[in-house]
Amino acid sequence: MRVAITRSAGFLGSRLDEKLRDRGSTQILVPRSRECHLRHVDAIQRMLEDCPPDILIHLAARVGGIGANRAHPAEFFNDNLMTSIPLLHEAWLYAVEKFVAIGTVCAYPNFTRVPFKEENLWDGYPEETNAPYGLAKKMLLVQSQTYRQQYGFNSIFLLHTNLYGPRDSSDLETSHVIPALIRKCVEATEQRKEEIVVRGDGSPTRDFLYVEDEAEGILLATERHNTSEPINLGSGFEISIKDLVELIATYTGFQGHIVWDTSKPNDQPPRALDTNRAGVEFAFVAKTPFEVGLRRTIDWFMANRVQTGQGVIVAEAVE
Repeated sequence: MRVAITRSAGFLGSRLDEKLRDRGSTQILVPRSRECHLRHVDAIQRMLEDCPPDILIHLAARVGGIGANRAHPAEFFNDNLMTSIPLLHEAWLYAVEKFVAIGTVCAYPNFTRVPFKEENLWDGYPEETNAPYGLAKKMLLVQSQTYRQQYGFNSIFLLHTNLYGPRDSSDLETSHVIPALIRKCVEATEQRKEEIVVRGDGSPTRDFLYVEDEAEGILLATERHNTSEPINLGSGFEISIKDLVELIATYTGFQGHIVWDTSKPNDQPPRALDTNRAGVEFAFVAKTPFEVGLRRTIDWFMANRVQTGQGVIVAEAVE
């Protein structure tokens, strides 16, 4: 079957591409943003006409850490809404056989019993910082369900937790917590700094899913799952930000002090997903132990880091 992946060259998309090829897929379509900007309906139409896929896996999204979400809430809402809603609509019009939509843990209410269960998705408003991003993704779920109800369109919706792994961006303005903390600790060690500063108090907990496990979960759902009810993809492992920072400091060799900036918000309190439904529906179980995945991520950063002219250490991430 012909499979199209939006943002196929990205952190997650490149893994999906590799796993599809391992499964024997030879017709993988990789639309690039410079050729097919998803905010332009005519570009979407050209893509679907020129290389009509049987399956469309929609990964493209504007994502970032808490700082980026706080600084650009309107853009996070508009960009994620307008690169998703027209795409699913056009996929239906062009008779794509299956549409795979990727949501986010940020769509869950701010105060929800941990681990988060799919039936609690509508029990409240998301954490304020992540709400524009989370709600834009949530609208894609509504679209998926209504297009199935009215048109019989086969679309599925997966909610994934925080991802991590090699090849992720370590840009301190936009990256997620793990690559940002790895970079901070490595920079501090290389530059002989005595401390690093981390926002909040370290009390929130998170469920981190290794990117290879996420890619496998998406493909299992694509192969076996055919309803529009939301499905969680998570690791089943929960760790506090405080313990995470201390673990990264140990693995990177940083021996200085960790200073908690409690003037900065913590973001959402505990956050972890119940993955029982994914296990029942398509036999998904995360297989990578957290410490194993974290060591691989740090090893990749160390092997790919470069020194910039400003004395900043960064890693060459997938674009």
